[in-house]
Amino acid sequence: MISFFRKIRQKILSQNRVTRYLALAANEKAKSGIDGYQPQVLVSTKKTEKGIEISVQDNGQGIPDSIKEKIFQPFFTTKPTGSGTGLGLSLSYDIVKAHGGELKVKSKEGEGTVFSVFLPKLNL
Repeated sequence: MISFFRKIRQKILSQNRVTRYLALAANEKAKSGIDGYQPQVLVSTKKTEKGIEISVQDNGQGIPDSIKEKIFQPFFTTKPTGSGTGLGLSLSYDIVKAHGGELKVKSKEGEGTVFSVFLPKLNL
């Protein structure tokens, strides 16, 4: 079972748009010149009775409350025109939902963000 979780972490870190977003957010905060700031992206997995939970956390700038409810909408982006389609988080949300799961975000401006994915156990 441990190798399964290790594979999940590797997959998240190598391909997941949520992880890329958080890494970019942490790097943006690093550019702000805050003395002693070290960007971090942490990935954790947890087995529960009902399935698995995967969390990806950063210590970046956080997501402003004014846009938090919009981030999973198709074509929503904070990037300049031509720099992004605004589909990454929307597609991630739809894929997780299609598998009976949940994708949630918790964020506090100036402190960072946590995305959590819950995927239910398959009843085979």
